[in-house]
Amino acid sequence: MTRIYLDHASSMPIDLRVYEFAKPFLTSSHGNPSTLHSVGLEARRAVEESRSKIAQLIHAENENTILFTSGATEANNLAVKGTALRNISQGKTVVASAIEHMSVLNPMKDLQKNGYTFTTLPVDASGIVDLKKLESILSKQTILTSIMYANNEIGTIEPIQEISTLVHETGLYLHVDAVAAAGRIPIDVQKDGIDLLTLSSNDLYGPPGAGALYVKPGVKLQSIMLGGGQERGLRSGTENVFAIAGMGEAARIAHHEMQQESTRLIPIRDRLIKEILTIDQSYLTGHPTHRLPHHASFRFSYIEGESILLNMDMYDIQVSTGSACSSKTLEPSHVLLAIGLKHEEAHGSMVLTLGRSTTMEDVPIVSKATNETVQRLRKLSPMSQEWRT
Repeated sequence: MTRIYLDHASSMPIDLRVYEFAKPFLTSSHGNPSTLHSVGLEARRAVEESRSKIAQLIHAENENTILFTSGATEANNLAVKGTALRNISQGKTVVASAIEHMSVLNPMKDLQKNGYTFTTLPVDASGIVDLKKLESILSKQTILTSIMYANNEIGTIEPIQEISTLVHETGLYLHVDAVAAAGRIPIDVQKDGIDLLTLSSNDLYGPPGAGALYVKPGVKLQSIMLGGGQERGLRSGTENVFAIAGMGEAARIAHHEMQQESTRLIPIRDRLIKEILTIDQSYLTGHPTHRLPHHASFRFSYIEGESILLNMDMYDIQVSTGSACSSKTLEPSHVLLAIGLKHEEAHGSMVLTLGRSTTMEDVPIVSKATNETVQRLRKLSPMSQEWRT
């Protein structure tokens, strides 16, 4: 049985080209970028070259707009808390969509302990933010609005340019979590009007342990982790040169191959959606057309998402779910609840995220396994028994 890995939104394998490029920074080029000897200077050059490659991927003004972190969670925390704390004199209000990653929502909730006002922005049934509601809640005291470029769980792509226009007419800064979108669809921070943008190495086929925060020139930010003053004093800590160098090379490859890879994946994604929706009581989640090219997400009535995941794994097909086993709570996904699903509906989700190893030949295998899994679980489900009678 050949493994079919369809959980790229959770973790991506390192591209072998990236590994070969970055491998020397685990061995011979192991210097500290802050030192002045030749080995350290070699490491510093690798960090700066990576900064430039990432800036090119998102069309940033220059490489100095890129700050390296340990990952997307830290970058989101730095964007949210660093912006709010540094600009407290201009207001104490922050806004985020209801479907943001928890590394955005929880820091904003934490700010409430210090007297900040946090407002969540609703989305429609497909996950698109409510622009009229956004316009109504923005004020001159709104320091930061955070809207992700695309949602990792339902694949919906947000109208970032329209959001940016509204935010800058009244509020101060727009932060965009682009982890799910970067390397899959074109991102132009200047054209899109983005002030801060979060990226993840592992979500670009790079090594885990590195992330980046784009900070537009002129945006005021405060450090939330004190130490030796690396990364322009905004993110202290010795740089993970292997992961950073790998992230840069992954960004370079994504920049050159993104269009071709997206064009290849879209027909596979659409075929998967078409075949899986032939299953009775199955539904697509997220926007039907404004969605990521590698993303297909579903819900199935009368069964549990964690059971789907485990049963699909028996076929050596790895998928994800937005229910309890992935959130590590007894609650269903906050994203699925935000798009209007009932608790029992939100529990039966399955997310397929395609990658460079995915082929059209995988489609009938995945579709057959999904159908057999759903039928098997429904036979065991008390909810399904009630439905059938």
